[in-house]
Amino acid sequence: MKIVTWLLIIIVFFYTIGFAITLLKEKNKVGFVAIFLLAISIVVAPFFSVLK
Repeated sequence: MKIVTWLLIIIVFFYTIGFAITLLKEKNKVGFVAIFLLAISIVVAPFFSVLK
């Protein structure tokens, strides 16, 4: 079950990073930073909640 959980987390992380890169290419640096921080929190948050 943990493998499935991590697989889903990684998929969402890469999708979010892809969107952040798109924002950076459009010269939206504030949006890039916000979405990048969101992507980092997607990976960090499960350590505190789901994967105890």
